[in-house]
Amino acid sequence: MARNGGQLVVECLTALGARRAFGVPGESYLAVLDAMHDSRGRLDFVNCRQEGGAAFMAAAHGKLTGQPGICMVTRGPGATNASIGVHTAMQDSAPMLLLVGQIATDMRGREAFQEVDYRAVFGTMAKWAVEIDDVARVPEILSRAWTVATTGRPGPVVIALPEDMLMAETETAPLDGPVPVFPPEPAPGAVVEALEMLERAERPLILMGGAPWDREASAALQRFAEGSGIPVATSFRYQDQFDNRSPVFCGDAGVGMSAATKALLREADVILALGIRFGENMTDGYTLLDVPDPVQKIVHVHASDREIGKVYRPALGIHASPERFALALTEQVSGGWTAWREAAREAYLGFIDKAPAQPGPVDMVAVCAHLRERLEDRELVLTNGAGNFTVWSSRFFRFQPGMRLLAPQSGAMGYGLPAAVAAKLERPEAVVLCFAGDGDIQMTMQELASARQAGAAVIVIVVNNGSYGTIRAHQEREFPARVSATDLQNPDFAALAQACGLHGEVVSETAQFAEAFERALAAPNGALLELTVDTEALTPYRTLTQIRAGS
Repeated sequence: MARNGGQLVVECLTALGARRAFGVPGESYLAVLDAMHDSRGRLDFVNCRQEGGAAFMAAAHGKLTGQPGICMVTRGPGATNASIGVHTAMQDSAPMLLLVGQIATDMRGREAFQEVDYRAVFGTMAKWAVEIDDVARVPEILSRAWTVATTGRPGPVVIALPEDMLMAETETAPLDGPVPVFPPEPAPGAVVEALEMLERAERPLILMGGAPWDREASAALQRFAEGSGIPVATSFRYQDQFDNRSPVFCGDAGVGMSAATKALLREADVILALGIRFGENMTDGYTLLDVPDPVQKIVHVHASDREIGKVYRPALGIHASPERFALALTEQVSGGWTAWREAAREAYLGFIDKAPAQPGPVDMVAVCAHLRERLEDRELVLTNGAGNFTVWSSRFFRFQPGMRLLAPQSGAMGYGLPAAVAAKLERPEAVVLCFAGDGDIQMTMQELASARQAGAAVIVIVVNNGSYGTIRAHQEREFPARVSATDLQNPDFAALAQACGLHGEVVSETAQFAEAFERALAAPNGALLELTVDTEALTPYRTLTQIRAGS
């Protein structure tokens, strides 16, 4: 049966397993949009307000589900707006496909209207960037893109779709499904050697990264760690992948990690690293382990051979799926490290339990304590963008099975709200709670309208301290009392939410929060709670004044 390129793209995406695409419509891919008219209910279009928000949604979908999030944008400005989501998906190791309408093939190289060389622009940002010039190759390239995005170290693929190719007709049949790819199994001898190294250790540590881990594999790792008494830490913003209630869980290694967590990595003698890419944030600027040969003996297990030895030379590299490796840990090890593990656990618990009351009208320590109690044992997805406020969503919750954290390893502001929309569409029965700073939310605040239109009833908590808080903290440390460009004169966030059809409310005192949150939970179209927070409360343990004084 003859079909045009746009129809073939949609039929192939549907066969591969895509169920929704996030995007902003554009004239450069009208044939795809027209084909989606007949695919409603199979491949739906989530109408976003800016391509950056759409790309964040696709990146978050990939991180949440392990299947590529689909983003569709127009050429030139649309694609460059979406580049922030591509970068975020790459640093998060999240599968994603960015489909970009492109100029006609006969105009290429003339600097035509909105022309961009996508291979050049995205070549270092994505796992693969490709342009489909021949309509007959649509199934071939989309199949390859899906496989590239989901195997090895997952990541984003950018696919340019020229207008004339999308309008051309072909007899080529669409795909009938994705390529089944079994993850690499660990060699039995490698598992034995890894266990022997752990058993000989005096201060062993398990580092866990990547998402989403299969529940069975995560449970297997937890059984091994608990049975062996080995402390577990996760990489930056992946603490949702291990049950935080476990006596072996000792926190996450990332931006603003505690002194105790730094000591855990620095003093370990054997580290079993599962799915870890050893980025700057989890190594405190590559200072906790020596480059390239760390004092710590590393057993590095990763599904991508390119990650093993990329920064640190491991004592043992194992090219295998971290999940399959965890399932192979059927024998436990033992040693004299009980005090080591107990001290690490106590330090992790103390970070939350010993946090002092915060200065100002709304105490975020009390707010988070209420949320932990209210949302315990609920299906919950927490999201956030970037800023000092993220400590409340990332470190003041104790994640357990059924809870997820969607937060960007790239430190991209504005990610939280689009991520919440994607999560709510994927998990409509879950409570989806976005933490945002007042600067952070204004990067993608227009996606409140997208949430309302898509029927994604998310709850947004805006931590409003009238400042770009992270930069202010650095500013006060480096140039005390010389405030420059970090103060914010903010809009009425609650009123803006109301204008988009959500419940909007200002919480100006701690005592008001509990009832306000109940109203937010009950709001059928979602809600935004604006919390008035003092600029002094920049971090849980150090006020702005203390940072300025260097204390």
